[in-house]
Amino acid sequence: MALRNVRLNGDEILRKKSREVDKIDDRILTIIDDMVDTMYDRDGVGLAAPQIGILKRLVVIDVDNENLYKMINPKIIKSSGEAVDEEGCLSVPETRGNVVRPSNVTVEYTDVNGELKVLEGEGLLARCICHELDHLDGILFIDKIKN
Repeated sequence: MALRNVRLNGDEILRKKSREVDKIDDRILTIIDDMVDTMYDRDGVGLAAPQIGILKRLVVIDVDNENLYKMINPKIIKSSGEAVDEEGCLSVPETRGNVVRPSNVTVEYTDVNGELKVLEGEGLLARCICHELDHLDGILFIDKIKN
């Protein structure tokens, strides 16, 4: 496992749409492990593959240092409610802003064992899921700041 460089705002890769993962192989698993190491090293709660320069639909999330989610091809299948809260991003350092997000989301994804999973998140977990999945479509939180 290794630490990867986090791409910063202005890097064109952050604005591109990521491709689906069609095969979970050693390369994909290594990328995911590196993403986890990089996220923890940077004190983040989530990281998407484009943030390390890889246009694959991969996300890692850990909002409470207890539940680590490694998501392959995640997609939100249900959302409800609305909440405004402050966000930041490892790819946009030194910037914070209020963003409106669903207060509850249900996400479907494949785990590292190839099993289809469904996760319901609320509060910070829901916000983080939305934030990271936006990265997969080339969207940054600064595009959604409401002041």
